[in-house]
Amino acid sequence: MNIYEPENPRLDKLVFGVTAALAVAFVIWGLVSTETLGSVSRGAESWVIQNTGWLFVLSASFFVVFVIWLAASKYGQIKLGTDDEVPQFRGVSWIAMMFSAGMGIGLMFFGAAEPLSFFIGPPPGSAEPESGEAIRTAMATSLFHWGLHPWAIYAVVGIAIAYGTYRKGRKQLFSSIFWPLFGRRSKGGAGRVIDILAIFATLFGSAASLGIGATQIGAGLEFNGWVGNAGAPLLIGVIAVLTIAFVASAVSGIARGIQWLANINMVLALILAVFVFIAGPTLLILNLIPTTIGAYLGDLAEMASRTGAAGGAEAEWLSGWTIFYWAWWISWTPFVGMFIARISRGRTIREFVSGVLLVPTFVAIFWFSIFGGAAMNQQRTEGDMTIDGAVTSNSTLFQLLANFPLATVTTVLVMVLVAIFFVSGADAASIVMGTLSQRGATEPSKLVIIFWGLVMGAVAAIMLAIGGGGAEALTGLQDLTIVASLPFVVVMLLICVALVKDLTSDPLIIRRQVGMGMVEDAVVSGVEQHGDQFQLAVDPGSSTIDAEPQAWWRRLSRSGRR
Repeated sequence: MNIYEPENPRLDKLVFGVTAALAVAFVIWGLVSTETLGSVSRGAESWVIQNTGWLFVLSASFFVVFVIWLAASKYGQIKLGTDDEVPQFRGVSWIAMMFSAGMGIGLMFFGAAEPLSFFIGPPPGSAEPESGEAIRTAMATSLFHWGLHPWAIYAVVGIAIAYGTYRKGRKQLFSSIFWPLFGRRSKGGAGRVIDILAIFATLFGSAASLGIGATQIGAGLEFNGWVGNAGAPLLIGVIAVLTIAFVASAVSGIARGIQWLANINMVLALILAVFVFIAGPTLLILNLIPTTIGAYLGDLAEMASRTGAAGGAEAEWLSGWTIFYWAWWISWTPFVGMFIARISRGRTIREFVSGVLLVPTFVAIFWFSIFGGAAMNQQRTEGDMTIDGAVTSNSTLFQLLANFPLATVTTVLVMVLVAIFFVSGADAASIVMGTLSQRGATEPSKLVIIFWGLVMGAVAAIMLAIGGGGAEALTGLQDLTIVASLPFVVVMLLICVALVKDLTSDPLIIRRQVGMGMVEDAVVSGVEQHGDQFQLAVDPGSSTIDAEPQAWWRRLSRSGRR
């Protein structure tokens, strides 16, 4: 059998069965003993952050350097597909889907709240609270968490999966990335363990995100006076309705479902951003944009090198913010990486990195400048953006919009945006889990997609019910996701090694090696024999490279994979 030909995409009973059993076991554990689940997850999360925080910090910055090097190097022109393949999605739709899956709900949740949090309580030793310098620090720190680093983490996995699947013809599996290192062993037990971990991280990471989205929708309903208290029953109802919506979207397929939702959300998000820009402190926002870029670039090295070595307040702050974020993004790589790989077929590595790394970073600059700038300005002038002296993330955006015209309309718009981000992100996750469950199927069966969609909604709803509103339960889910991300740090570092090894034997690279070698030999021979009066011709002859890469190239040429 040709190793580049994917097998019949049938259900992998081992991967599917083990992951489903683990998911059910955690749900039962949460129902039977909430305190035990919370205690174990908190203890494990604390150990991971305290003992391996340095690994997260170094790895996250390494991934940024690595993907930029890939794009700038000779490998940047390699296509994630055949040489004559064109992108499946237009640039605007591609960016919209990528952004919706990668950070949609998070930006709605933290867009105003995170800069406000750092403005009121800056990183230890950085600035005085609520000062002019605190504004600069707040913007730089927020962009640090949402800019180049998370998208570089996603890009590593996205490039590796897209290259292996669409260029080499391997299965669309996380384990398939390791073929260059382990060969057929990547299809055995170790590979299946990797795929199980990928599904597990995707399931619980997505469930936690869905719970966050539900709490923000609940806060909006409560803010508008439509409900008295957004407790667990209401939030579970919200999750149930949206679960039905994202399952329906997922089974309709990416081209019709996710693309349609992502395009709608991009327009609605733009409308909301323009409204706050015009109705809010426009001049301050305009000034914040260059300030944010300069502060981010100027402080990048310092922010990237914080490890909490001094202990105390700095270590506590890092565990709650930067290290938590790196672990959180890494836990999402199986989901987001596989999804953006799937929608990026036909693009070059350079185009992929430019889109995945730079476009979301620039969007984040404008987004945080608009919403974060407006929130900090409101706090500085009116002092009414906190509740009992603390920033409440799920209601901060609603508190901000209450100070602008059309508050009811805009708060409803926020809830619609969160709901669509909820649906588009969740149906992307359910498709990815279906792909991993069916041995890399490009179009997983609808039954498998429906199963994972319902399980994802059930996990989010049950964990919300356990906490009587979700705070403790969601924290437990996040803790477990951080713990699950630790092995993925090592896995991702190995992915970088496997990817470089793969790229060195790419047909495009081999053609260039052959061409450069032959031209060099011909020019030297021509000068030696004829001085500067000679011309080059193409005739059969010996090669300057070994036979094995040539044979590999001829085999790919015959199969049409060039």
